[in-house]
Amino acid sequence: MAHITVIGGTGYAGAAIVAEAAARGHRVTAMARSVPMVPIDGVAYLQGSALSADLRARAIAGAEAVITATAPRGDMVDKQVELSQLLMESAIESGARLIVVGGYSSLRPAPGQPRFVEGEVAEQYRIEAQAGHAVLESLLAAPAELDWTFVSPAASFGAWVPGEATGTYRVGGDVAMVDEDGKSFISAPDFAMAIVDLVDAGAHHREHISVIG
Repeated sequence: MAHITVIGGTGYAGAAIVAEAAARGHRVTAMARSVPMVPIDGVAYLQGSALSADLRARAIAGAEAVITATAPRGDMVDKQVELSQLLMESAIESGARLIVVGGYSSLRPAPGQPRFVEGEVAEQYRIEAQAGHAVLESLLAAPAELDWTFVSPAASFGAWVPGEATGTYRVGGDVAMVDEDGKSFISAPDFAMAIVDLVDAGAHHREHISVIG
């Protein structure tokens, strides 16, 4: 089993990933600015900011995979790229794989077309979308020794559209996918399954991929 560290491990995506990884028997460290009211048995929780060099080092020590599921909103909008750079440096130094939970707006509507974030994005989401996409750009320019994967979830993904676990998902590239009804949705449990499968299978190195239910 692998040692997996989840940065933002108590948020919507992060908590689901922590639960999935722990259920599979992985050694899991969850780092976040808050701790859950009901912690998962066997998970090591570290409370604090990943911008702290000491806490970051403690969280990543010995990890084979570092999954970051922090949201570029609130006071993290102008710190998301900085955090990404620090995690990239830590991953290179430790030899860990870095898996980044990104946003839907970094995808393209069709092959060769500009990404959604480069076009019309609703004003209330624009700053967050741009901040999240800047992380992808930093990964694309990262040194060859960094093993990374940037994962864009479906358009409908979040606490406002919860869903049940189905045990299935689809993986694509950087072009947005829809289901047979023209919808783009994935539940937290299914997204978490896809993320932990990336670790277990060792697939999609240095790629931008997307996942829908």
